[in-house]
Amino acid sequence: MHITTFLDRKLSRRFETYDSDQDGYVNRADFELAASRTSAAFGLTSDDRRARRFQEHLLGVWDHLSAMTDTNDDGRISVDEYKAAFAKGLLERPEAFDDVYVPYLDALMAVADHDGDGHLGVDEYMRWTTAWINLPEADAREVHARLDHDGDGLIGTEDLLAAIRAYYFSEDLDGPGAWLLGPLD
Repeated sequence: MHITTFLDRKLSRRFETYDSDQDGYVNRADFELAASRTSAAFGLTSDDRRARRFQEHLLGVWDHLSAMTDTNDDGRISVDEYKAAFAKGLLERPEAFDDVYVPYLDALMAVADHDGDGHLGVDEYMRWTTAWINLPEADAREVHARLDHDGDGLIGTEDLLAAIRAYYFSEDLDGPGAWLLGPLD
């Protein structure tokens, strides 16, 4: 797969958001930290069923990612390993994300959809993205607005999955996928 300049920028940004402790590598502890911060942002303790399910699915994302990218089996992923995996075909088709991301997004909604309406309002979205990827409030509001295609103030699992797919597969500089993790530097 050819890594365009735009995709390279997006991969760099995604790597930064995975690296919760900002040590220059992504490892299981980064995903554990993201899970605990997200659950705590919604007032859930680690023994809450929703928090445990969310952590389980987030660690499933880690397991999938590390199996595909950690070429030297050191238990951590460097930015070079991460990008090389994409160049070798980690992204062959958008539907491949469904197996990993749909269960994760369902678990996320169980935690972040505080009012239980099946969607994330802007405040729920901001709490989640601030806890998970340290997205500034203004950026979170902008991303939420870009993902809210019908303008009703709500985004659902399908909106998030479409944005995840677009993040990796679309070259639209202004599309919702480009903004999934905030503005690209």
